[in-house]
Amino acid sequence: MSEILDPPKKKRRTLLGALRTYFLTGLVVTAPIYITFYLMLWFVEFLDGYFRPWIPEIYWPTTYLPVDVPGVGVVLALVLLTIIGGLTANFLGRGLLALADRLIRQIPMAGTVYTALRQIFQTAVREDGASFSQVALIEYPRKGLNAIAFVTKAADRRVNEATGKKMVGVFLPTTPNPTSGFLLFVPEDELTILDMTVEEGARLVISAGLADEESDKGD
Repeated sequence: MSEILDPPKKKRRTLLGALRTYFLTGLVVTAPIYITFYLMLWFVEFLDGYFRPWIPEIYWPTTYLPVDVPGVGVVLALVLLTIIGGLTANFLGRGLLALADRLIRQIPMAGTVYTALRQIFQTAVREDGASFSQVALIEYPRKGLNAIAFVTKAADRRVNEATGKKMVGVFLPTTPNPTSGFLLFVPEDELTILDMTVEEGARLVISAGLADEESDKGD
Protein backbone atom coordinates (compact mmCIF):
# COMPACT_ATOMS: atom_id res chain seq x y z
CA MET A 1 0.00 0.00 0.00
CA SER A 2 2.87 2.38 0.79
CA GLU A 3 4.18 1.89 -2.75
CA ILE A 4 0.88 3.23 -4.10
CA LEU A 5 0.81 6.30 -1.86
CA ASP A 6 4.51 7.19 -2.05
CA PRO A 7 5.54 9.31 -5.06
CA PRO A 8 7.71 7.48 -7.60
CA LYS A 9 11.41 8.13 -7.51
CA LYS A 10 12.73 10.54 -10.10
CA LYS A 11 14.47 8.96 -13.06
CA ARG A 12 17.04 10.45 -15.36
CA ARG A 13 15.22 12.29 -18.11
CA THR A 14 15.94 11.37 -21.71
CA LEU A 15 15.56 13.67 -24.69
CA LEU A 16 12.38 11.89 -25.72
CA GLY A 17 11.04 12.15 -22.19
CA ALA A 18 11.85 15.87 -22.05
CA LEU A 19 10.10 16.50 -25.38
CA ARG A 20 7.08 14.55 -24.17
CA THR A 21 6.98 16.65 -21.00
CA TYR A 22 7.23 19.89 -22.97
CA PHE A 23 4.46 18.77 -25.32
CA LEU A 24 2.11 17.85 -22.47
CA THR A 25 2.89 21.11 -20.70
CA GLY A 26 2.08 23.05 -23.84
CA LEU A 27 -1.14 21.09 -24.22
CA VAL A 28 -2.19 21.81 -20.64
CA VAL A 29 -1.47 25.52 -21.09
CA THR A 30 -3.05 26.09 -24.48
CA ALA A 31 -5.98 23.66 -24.57
CA PRO A 32 -8.10 25.40 -21.88
CA ILE A 33 -7.45 28.79 -23.49
CA TYR A 34 -8.36 27.52 -26.96
CA ILE A 35 -11.49 25.70 -25.79
CA THR A 36 -12.65 28.72 -23.77
CA PHE A 37 -12.29 31.13 -26.68
CA TYR A 38 -13.79 28.59 -29.08
CA LEU A 39 -16.91 28.27 -26.92
CA MET A 40 -17.14 32.05 -26.57
CA LEU A 41 -16.84 32.48 -30.33
CA TRP A 42 -19.47 29.78 -30.92
CA PHE A 43 -21.83 31.54 -28.50
CA VAL A 44 -21.32 34.91 -30.20
CA GLU A 45 -21.86 33.41 -33.66
CA PHE A 46 -24.97 31.60 -32.43
CA LEU A 47 -26.52 34.83 -31.12
CA ASP A 48 -25.50 36.72 -34.25
CA GLY A 49 -27.12 34.10 -36.46
CA TYR A 50 -30.29 34.11 -34.37
CA PHE A 51 -30.76 37.87 -33.96
CA ARG A 52 -29.33 39.20 -37.24
CA PRO A 53 -32.53 38.50 -39.25
CA TRP A 54 -34.35 40.79 -36.82
CA ILE A 55 -32.01 43.70 -37.52
CA PRO A 56 -32.62 45.81 -40.64
CA GLU A 57 -29.76 45.48 -43.11
CA ILE A 58 -29.06 49.19 -42.84
CA TYR A 59 -27.82 48.62 -39.27
CA TRP A 60 -25.53 45.72 -40.09
CA PRO A 61 -21.83 46.59 -39.59
CA THR A 62 -21.03 44.89 -42.90
CA THR A 63 -23.06 47.60 -44.65
CA TYR A 64 -20.41 50.17 -43.73
CA LEU A 65 -17.31 48.07 -43.03
CA PRO A 66 -15.34 45.79 -45.37
CA VAL A 67 -15.20 43.06 -42.69
CA ASP A 68 -17.82 41.36 -40.58
CA VAL A 69 -17.93 42.48 -36.95
CA PRO A 70 -19.14 39.75 -34.59
CA GLY A 71 -21.09 40.51 -31.46
CA VAL A 72 -24.12 42.37 -32.84
CA GLY A 73 -26.39 39.58 -31.64
CA VAL A 74 -24.81 39.67 -28.19
CA VAL A 75 -25.44 43.40 -27.89
CA LEU A 76 -29.05 42.99 -29.04
CA ALA A 77 -29.57 40.10 -26.62
CA LEU A 78 -28.23 42.19 -23.72
CA VAL A 79 -30.51 45.09 -24.66
CA LEU A 80 -33.58 42.87 -25.00
CA LEU A 81 -32.93 41.05 -21.71
CA THR A 82 -32.45 44.39 -19.93
CA ILE A 83 -35.70 45.73 -21.37
CA ILE A 84 -37.59 42.57 -20.41
CA GLY A 85 -36.13 42.73 -16.90
CA GLY A 86 -37.19 46.36 -16.59
CA LEU A 87 -40.71 45.64 -17.81
CA THR A 88 -41.20 42.75 -15.38
CA ALA A 89 -39.95 44.88 -12.48
CA ASN A 90 -43.09 47.03 -12.39
CA PHE A 91 -46.49 46.03 -11.07
CA LEU A 92 -48.06 45.21 -14.45
CA GLY A 93 -45.04 43.23 -15.57
CA ARG A 94 -45.00 41.19 -12.38
CA GLY A 95 -48.69 40.40 -12.85
CA LEU A 96 -48.19 39.21 -16.42
CA LEU A 97 -45.14 37.18 -15.39
CA ALA A 98 -47.09 35.51 -12.57
CA LEU A 99 -49.92 34.68 -15.00
CA ALA A 100 -47.52 33.17 -17.54
CA ASP A 101 -45.78 31.30 -14.73
CA ARG A 102 -49.05 29.69 -13.59
CA LEU A 103 -50.03 28.75 -17.14
CA ILE A 104 -46.69 27.07 -17.89
CA ARG A 105 -46.70 25.18 -14.58
CA GLN A 106 -50.04 23.61 -15.50
CA ILE A 107 -48.67 22.06 -18.70
CA PRO A 108 -47.82 18.38 -18.11
CA MET A 109 -44.06 17.66 -18.08
CA ALA A 110 -43.23 21.11 -19.47
CA GLY A 111 -44.26 22.62 -16.14
CA THR A 112 -41.84 20.38 -14.25
CA VAL A 113 -38.94 21.21 -16.57
CA TYR A 114 -39.78 24.92 -16.44
CA THR A 115 -39.93 24.96 -12.64
CA ALA A 116 -36.58 23.20 -12.30
CA LEU A 117 -34.86 25.48 -14.82
CA ARG A 118 -36.37 28.58 -13.21
CA GLN A 119 -35.07 27.60 -9.79
CA ILE A 120 -31.61 26.88 -11.20
CA PHE A 121 -31.38 30.27 -12.92
CA GLN A 122 -32.78 32.10 -9.89
CA THR A 123 -30.15 30.48 -7.70
CA ALA A 124 -27.37 31.27 -10.19
CA VAL A 125 -28.12 35.00 -10.39
CA ARG A 126 -29.01 35.67 -6.76
CA GLU A 127 -27.04 38.58 -5.33
CA ASP A 128 -27.24 37.61 -1.66
CA GLY A 129 -24.27 35.27 -1.95
CA ALA A 130 -26.36 32.11 -1.73
CA SER A 131 -24.24 29.35 -3.21
CA PHE A 132 -22.01 26.52 -2.10
CA SER A 133 -20.39 27.84 1.06
CA GLN A 134 -17.89 25.17 2.11
CA VAL A 135 -16.22 21.96 1.01
CA ALA A 136 -16.70 18.97 3.27
CA LEU A 137 -15.97 15.27 3.55
CA ILE A 138 -18.83 12.87 4.17
CA GLU A 139 -18.78 9.11 4.61
CA TYR A 140 -20.20 7.85 1.32
CA PRO A 141 -21.21 5.36 -0.03
CA ARG A 142 -20.42 3.46 3.19
CA LYS A 143 -18.58 3.83 6.47
CA GLY A 144 -14.85 4.14 6.00
CA LEU A 145 -15.06 5.74 2.55
CA ASN A 146 -15.11 9.52 2.16
CA ALA A 147 -16.39 11.71 -0.64
CA ILE A 148 -16.11 15.40 -1.45
CA ALA A 149 -19.37 17.31 -0.96
CA PHE A 150 -20.34 20.97 -1.14
CA VAL A 151 -22.33 22.46 1.72
CA THR A 152 -25.46 24.24 0.51
CA LYS A 153 -27.43 25.38 3.57
CA ALA A 154 -29.07 24.20 6.77
CA ALA A 155 -31.79 21.66 6.09
CA ASP A 156 -35.45 22.56 6.06
CA ARG A 157 -37.13 22.54 9.47
CA ARG A 158 -39.32 19.62 8.42
CA VAL A 159 -36.25 17.53 7.60
CA ASN A 160 -34.80 18.21 11.05
CA GLU A 161 -38.07 17.33 12.72
CA ALA A 162 -38.41 14.09 10.76
CA THR A 163 -34.88 12.92 11.61
CA GLY A 164 -34.65 14.34 15.10
CA LYS A 165 -31.23 15.76 14.25
CA LYS A 166 -29.77 19.02 13.00
CA MET A 167 -29.22 18.23 9.34
CA VAL A 168 -27.24 20.08 6.68
CA GLY A 169 -27.90 19.95 2.95
CA VAL A 170 -24.91 18.98 0.83
CA PHE A 171 -24.42 18.47 -2.87
CA LEU A 172 -22.45 15.34 -3.74
CA PRO A 173 -20.95 15.87 -7.23
CA THR A 174 -19.97 13.18 -9.70
CA THR A 175 -16.61 12.84 -11.43
CA PRO A 176 -15.59 14.26 -13.88
CA ASN A 177 -18.82 16.25 -14.32
CA PRO A 178 -19.50 18.17 -11.09
CA THR A 179 -22.72 19.68 -12.45
CA SER A 180 -24.52 16.38 -11.84
CA GLY A 181 -24.80 14.69 -8.48
CA PHE A 182 -27.03 14.08 -5.51
CA LEU A 183 -28.67 16.18 -2.82
CA LEU A 184 -28.01 14.61 0.57
CA PHE A 185 -28.98 15.64 4.09
CA VAL A 186 -26.20 14.83 6.54
CA PRO A 187 -26.13 15.28 10.34
CA GLU A 188 -24.10 18.37 11.10
CA ASP A 189 -21.77 16.48 13.44
CA GLU A 190 -20.90 14.00 10.67
CA LEU A 191 -19.51 16.67 8.35
CA THR A 192 -15.77 17.27 8.16
CA ILE A 193 -15.20 20.77 6.82
CA LEU A 194 -12.06 21.08 4.72
CA ASP A 195 -9.68 24.04 4.53
CA MET A 196 -10.41 24.32 0.83
CA THR A 197 -12.24 26.78 -1.40
CA VAL A 198 -15.20 25.70 -3.49
CA GLU A 199 -13.12 26.22 -6.64
CA GLU A 200 -10.37 23.98 -5.30
CA GLY A 201 -12.93 21.33 -4.36
CA ALA A 202 -14.48 21.44 -7.81
CA ARG A 203 -11.03 21.15 -9.40
CA LEU A 204 -10.32 18.12 -7.23
CA VAL A 205 -13.56 16.45 -8.35
CA ILE A 206 -13.08 17.26 -12.04
CA SER A 207 -9.49 15.97 -12.04
CA ALA A 208 -10.52 12.72 -10.27
CA GLY A 209 -8.21 13.56 -7.40
CA LEU A 210 -5.19 14.46 -9.54
CA ALA A 211 -5.21 18.16 -8.65
CA ASP A 212 -2.81 19.05 -5.85
CA GLU A 213 -2.30 21.94 -3.47
CA GLU A 214 0.66 23.29 -5.39
CA SER A 215 -1.34 23.64 -8.61
CA ASP A 216 -4.15 25.38 -6.71
CA LYS A 217 -1.72 27.94 -5.30
CA GLY A 218 -0.22 28.52 -8.74
CA ASP A 219 -3.54 29.62 -10.26
